[in-house]
Amino acid sequence: MKKNQYIATVACLAAGVIGFASVYATEKAQERREDEKRLAKQEIQISTEKEEETAEKVSSVVPPKETKKTVEDTKTEQETQPSVEQETPKEPEEPVQQTIAEESLHFEEGQELVWPLEGNVILNYSMDSSIYFPTLDQYQYNPAIVIGGDVNSKVYLAAKGKITDISTNEVTGCTVTEDLGDGYSAVYGQLKEVNFEVGDMVEAGQVIGYVSEPTKYFSVEGSNLYFELLKDGKPVNPLDYFQ
Repeated sequence: MKKNQYIATVACLAAGVIGFASVYATEKAQERREDEKRLAKQEIQISTEKEEETAEKVSSVVPPKETKKTVEDTKTEQETQPSVEQETPKEPEEPVQQTIAEESLHFEEGQELVWPLEGNVILNYSMDSSIYFPTLDQYQYNPAIVIGGDVNSKVYLAAKGKITDISTNEVTGCTVTEDLGDGYSAVYGQLKEVNFEVGDMVEAGQVIGYVSEPTKYFSVEGSNLYFELLKDGKPVNPLDYFQ
């Protein structure tokens, strides 16, 4: 009797252990399944985020595809756009200079000249006899007149003409030659700050320049204007032509 009770008790304990083990195993299996589901969801979420990041990078790098134009579309655009003709560039026109024509230069004997400087004649024209030059302390012929004037005094053109030469020499300093026409020419010496260039056409009364300091050949005479009038290259008396 006691033996049977012992066996029954052992059997009950074994059944309880087996039942407990079965319940424990079932709970563990359920927990594993839930962990696996949770991990699967996490992997799916991570994969989805990576795909979205990749798509954003690709969209920012790859430019949108352009629609290809057909040949007919190109022809249509060319027909509708106004045609631009290529014009040959024109060379800039040179400005027209209103100057005195060389053919209009005309000067003849008896025609009056404008006094080129206001002042006294300190050395007269003299080609028939020699006159005394104070600076040189000697007598010699004089092919021009020497008009005294202050430094920086204005010097005027005696007649209209064309500037043919601007040069400097030790006797008359800065010297300008003007062609008056008909074989006549005027020479202005002892100048500075000349207002014209060779080739310029000029009018009577215009300021050609200013009286300069005298050269060493006229240091005693003082500052002056050397004025010479030529006919066919030979000196003539300017006093015969002044107003």
